[in-house]
Amino acid sequence: MTLESELAIFRQRITTDSYPMSISEIANLYRDGELDIHPEFQRIFRWSSAQRTKLIESVLLGIPLPSIFVAQNEGGVWDVVDGVQRLSTLFQFMGLLRDDQDEPIEPFVCEAGPFLTSLEGVAYESFEGAEKWLTRAQQLDFKRSRIDVKIIKRESDNRAKYDLFQRLNSYGSIATPQELRNCLLVSLSRTHFDWLQDVASSKDFKDVLSLPERLIKEQYHLELALRFITLRSLPEEDISRIGNIGEFLSAAILSFVEKGYSDLRVEKDAFDTCFRTLNEALGGDALRKLNPLTGRTEGAFSSSAFEVLALGLGHYAPERVIEAEDVREARVTLWNDSAFAPGHATGQRADQRMKRTIPYGRRLFSA
Repeated sequence: MTLESELAIFRQRITTDSYPMSISEIANLYRDGELDIHPEFQRIFRWSSAQRTKLIESVLLGIPLPSIFVAQNEGGVWDVVDGVQRLSTLFQFMGLLRDDQDEPIEPFVCEAGPFLTSLEGVAYESFEGAEKWLTRAQQLDFKRSRIDVKIIKRESDNRAKYDLFQRLNSYGSIATPQELRNCLLVSLSRTHFDWLQDVASSKDFKDVLSLPERLIKEQYHLELALRFITLRSLPEEDISRIGNIGEFLSAAILSFVEKGYSDLRVEKDAFDTCFRTLNEALGGDALRKLNPLTGRTEGAFSSSAFEVLALGLGHYAPERVIEAEDVREARVTLWNDSAFAPGHATGQRADQRMKRTIPYGRRLFSA
């Protein structure tokens, strides 16, 4: 295939438009529900006060802002693909931003800017507690500032939206790979994002993982839920071809959003069965290393234990009922195996480790 023929194919997969809009026009779209910046993204809205001030300063100085990318959904609403943090800053400064419960978020008050040091303590307009605010003329200049908006039209396919999202956000300030996946998943299917959040909020799941609050805030539990769903039934020959696990999980989202109601019900049954069994058998120690000499668990969450025990159980769930005693015996077998001695996975990439751990777990529970 020639470069020209490939260009012809892939250019057809994404249809775009572009035009500049004033901040006032964009704000009106947000206010009218025609622009969705996804309020759930505020949980991963990590810009500091200094970053937000710098953006406001740029608008006031007339410095051009990078383009905003939006994807037109089936209802005609624009989903923000790239620019959530910029738009959230602008809307919060103007007192328009609302959270995922549709409650207003307190307006942002600037600190001293790199150039405009007198921005310290300045709000967009007067509100209770504000000491300084923009003049009417400054507000009008702010609202009339223009931003280039790139629109990915609704006829573009999900793969094209996925590729664009990855390219635009891979250099951004989203804190963790899973938070990036969450944004992508919301953009592709809010229904599937809500489903994943729901299964990952299971008490049995959280009890078994026993993760520190820091990892919960970084959405690691959602990554583990996604790993479970995408890996539990994956053929062994495909496991050996995974490569970078982060890229694999991001690409797996495309298949995940194509799952229908009946598929999701099966996945939820398998998920609930697996982690209920683990919790009843071993509780919060299930996925920690067992010291075969002392009989006690050590350390924090173990990826190897997750891949052997959780994915091993999950491979047969929900069709087969595996007793708690069998789970306890499987854990003893795992940690008595010299192949899983301390340091066995040190420095080893996840994909290399999983070539051993996932098939091993399936064999443990095969009888």
